[in-house]
Amino acid sequence: MFQFLSLNPEVFGLEISDFSIKAVFLKKRGNLLKSVNFSETKIPPGIVQEGEIKDEEKLANLIEETIKKGKIKTKYVIVSLPENKVFLEIIQMPKLTEEELKSAIIYEAENYIPLPPEEIILDYQILKPIYDDSEKLNILLVAFPKKLADSYLRTLKLANLFPLAFEPESFAITRALIKKGKEQLPVLLVDFGATKSTFIIFSGSLVKLSFSSSLSSSTLTEVLTKNLNVSFSEAERLKIKHGLEEKIKLEIKDHKTIFSRERGKIFEALIPALVDFAQQIKKYLDYWQTRTNSHSSSIEKKISKILLSGGGANLKGLKEFLSLELKLPVELGNPWINITENRPPLEISESLKYTTALGLAQKKINL
Repeated sequence: MFQFLSLNPEVFGLEISDFSIKAVFLKKRGNLLKSVNFSETKIPPGIVQEGEIKDEEKLANLIEETIKKGKIKTKYVIVSLPENKVFLEIIQMPKLTEEELKSAIIYEAENYIPLPPEEIILDYQILKPIYDDSEKLNILLVAFPKKLADSYLRTLKLANLFPLAFEPESFAITRALIKKGKEQLPVLLVDFGATKSTFIIFSGSLVKLSFSSSLSSSTLTEVLTKNLNVSFSEAERLKIKHGLEEKIKLEIKDHKTIFSRERGKIFEALIPALVDFAQQIKKYLDYWQTRTNSHSSSIEKKISKILLSGGGANLKGLKEFLSLELKLPVELGNPWINITENRPPLEISESLKYTTALGLAQKKINL
């Protein structure tokens, strides 16, 4: 998506969020992973806000710092676009010639994208028809505000980088987590990040829907800060150490072993926010089901499972809690599933926060 050059140099993946920059460089020879460079830099508040760059020069300096720290030599990069700024829609169009289709899509996009054509960068992809005899074309529309894209381009130029492509976060996440890029049954991917969460529904070989939520790993830390009256750093430590774990007590009374569970303050403080999180996921699952049922030609089915990624996915007990609330299997994603069959250079728990950057780094194979 939004590809600028047809060159095929070595590239790295760069994820920019409100509070961090993550860079990953992968080098493969055949099926063997030769080297991996990765690094992360925190972004002070105010430089990036809700995906919009407020200080291009400061962000460029931080990007350069990230590259230097990761010992990444190439200047060619694939960059993520904030999901909350991306317009993604699947539409149907009559079968037309390639030239006719290009013109028709520009006009049709105005019905789905709430910005004038001159203010967006628009891309599209023709999807495989559900039935071979279908008289309609299924088209995936992807659009991004031009003003925002220009800001990213200027920042990358200041950092002495050459972008080969921009890509929505959802595309990078699914490339990282979906084995060989195909799923027979629809899957929900939940990227539980530091500043936001992204919900992605993937089916067949394509992202079908994506949504963003402000509820994040940092939100949970702030909840603990308020409820336990501790500092943010102490709340973060307690969250990581205890999560949703319950203490199991065993007592022997009258020659009988009595089993009980004890829920502590951390559990009780986090549960309301996580119940709200589960409710948000339910809302999107219901919307998906309503949407697929409303199309008589659709062969989509119910969501088969949930894959978790992002640094917040490591919260103890989160998998089990969501599985219980949503009545679905919940698994931690493996962002190395399409990269190496051997032991990855990072543990899966540490790798989850690099999911988007790992997905971006893998795109170079398809350029």
